[in-house]
Amino acid sequence: MATRNAKTAKVNDNLEWNDLLKTEQKGRLRASLTDGSILSVGSNSELRVVQHDAASQQTSLEMNLGKVRSKVVKVTQPGGKFEMKTPNAVIGVIGTDFYVGYNGNQTTVICYTGKVWVAPIGNAKVVKNSGESTQNQIQVSAGQMVVITSEVPPAGFEPQTTTPELQRASIEDTSVPDPLPAVPHPHLVRNIILGVGVAAVGWTVGVTQLGSSGSPSTTGCSPQNPKCR
Repeated sequence: MATRNAKTAKVNDNLEWNDLLKTEQKGRLRASLTDGSILSVGSNSELRVVQHDAASQQTSLEMNLGKVRSKVVKVTQPGGKFEMKTPNAVIGVIGTDFYVGYNGNQTTVICYTGKVWVAPIGNAKVVKNSGESTQNQIQVSAGQMVVITSEVPPAGFEPQTTTPELQRASIEDTSVPDPLPAVPHPHLVRNIILGVGVAAVGWTVGVTQLGSSGSPSTTGCSPQNPKCR
């Protein structure tokens, strides 16, 4: 199940700034932004859309819990930014494909392509890092990762590079299956496809609910909101 502001996400829902998107154990969500960026939210996650302005390329998101994969188009506008915050880290990108997970006071950032800039917030510390550290932030390139936590273990700093298995697991955790094509016997897939919504402008949000057999069910909501254009 996936919700928007504590209400079940439905076809043709309007998605506005400061909306809170949540998924439960059997829910996942994918949002296509008007600038071409794509957010894929895994199960048991909370993501707040603080701001998205495609014209000025100003995007700000908050990940309060869970996992999200972001495929971000290149930021070319002067002053443009794509920024995601967790309770103890800030992640900034120019244009890349990356993963952010937050759970138990720990932020994990994995970069698949491009580069990501990560900075701890407050008293948070870097405990695992395979990127390039500077005074105030860490540059994480493709195949690298960083882990930031508010509770530093006795072992402290530990270099670590993402393994193929770790990257594959993070991608699978945030994968949102596409709707299946029509078949001659609809009753055979009644637990898979519930509905699909596609928006001409604004956001396109696909909501996936995993069935009891592990098969995905998909619904969609297609907001057309001037604030999101």
